[in-house]
Amino acid sequence: MDVGYHKSFESSFESADTTGKVITCKAAVAWGPGQPLVMEDVQVAPPQKMEVRVKILFTSICHTDLSAWKGENEAQRAYPRILGHEASGIVESVGEGVEDMKKGDHVIPIFQGQCGNCVCCRNEKTNLCQRFGVNPLKSVMVNDGKTRFSTKDGNPIFHFLNTSTFSEYTVLDSACVVKIDFEAPLEKMSLLSCGVSTGVGAAWNVANLQPGSTVAIFGLGAVGLAVAEGARARGASKIIGVDINPSKFAKGKAVGITEFINPKDLEVPVHERIGAMTDGGVDYSFECAGNLEVLREAFLSTHTGWGLTVLLGIHPSPMLLPLHPMELFNGRQIIGSIFGGFKGKTQLPMFAKQCMCGTLNLDEFITHELPFEKINEAFQLLVDGKSLRCLLHL
Repeated sequence: MDVGYHKSFESSFESADTTGKVITCKAAVAWGPGQPLVMEDVQVAPPQKMEVRVKILFTSICHTDLSAWKGENEAQRAYPRILGHEASGIVESVGEGVEDMKKGDHVIPIFQGQCGNCVCCRNEKTNLCQRFGVNPLKSVMVNDGKTRFSTKDGNPIFHFLNTSTFSEYTVLDSACVVKIDFEAPLEKMSLLSCGVSTGVGAAWNVANLQPGSTVAIFGLGAVGLAVAEGARARGASKIIGVDINPSKFAKGKAVGITEFINPKDLEVPVHERIGAMTDGGVDYSFECAGNLEVLREAFLSTHTGWGLTVLLGIHPSPMLLPLHPMELFNGRQIIGSIFGGFKGKTQLPMFAKQCMCGTLNLDEFITHELPFEKINEAFQLLVDGKSLRCLLHL
């Protein structure tokens, strides 16, 4: 979005008087598992107490959206539904009690909210939130158990991951909206809603990766590459990327990966190869594939005595960890990470400023850009493994 267009849009947006009114806008609605999204005219109700209505300007698709669209977990199905959780936009109006945002503020939605009051929010050791933490089963608003979306004839359309960004306007709990610097480029800031924050935060906040460390990343999608970018920025001495798709290696090199392994090319287990490359194993490994066999290889690829494995992949299978308790006596550790350990409302604004200052290179993650109405094409790009993030312009 060029600066002239941006300023012109904001001027007309500021003068629009939609506060307190139902807004009719375009949204990509999922009517059933695996069915193409349908661009519909939907009604978006005004925000209620401690809610915010946001005009979405940019949104993108990650594998969580893809999984929900396919309906892979039957317990999480809810249709019709507006998916999407990675986006950026401008506050259109706020509900009663919202004091940290106002109309015109630049914001990003977050699926892992921060109420600031619960026992988890008050504890610096976690970024979980008891009221507004990520919950794939949740499909309505907290206030009244109802939706803010409806069809033209008044039937409810369900929410998704506290966000529902595949809509020109969306309503979120204020705990799930983060105000960022007005000068931050909104098209890039959308990446901070999920993928980049999840990966970089895993390296910085969860692993607390130190300069000179050795790293292995299993799965080089957007999250895995964000881990690499975070490791590079922290001064890792060796970053090994592991993936069965060699086409990802060029992009990996651009974000700091120093060596690559394609498991299909090996005659020995991956962890043995990594051990030989690193004098016994890496300091940190990151599992970003959502595969239990890969998780075990990641765990065994770390050095005995101090190796740490960070679990990032989504594992829908009910199968348990492929570890024997005695293996933990060798000093290796394993830990899970949600949203990179970031407390969204208090820590993301500073993270956004770091991105603005060039600490991280976000350009590498946006591989395609399309108008919003071509959202099904964007989904197909992800299905085919051709995109990291396809940025949709609303």
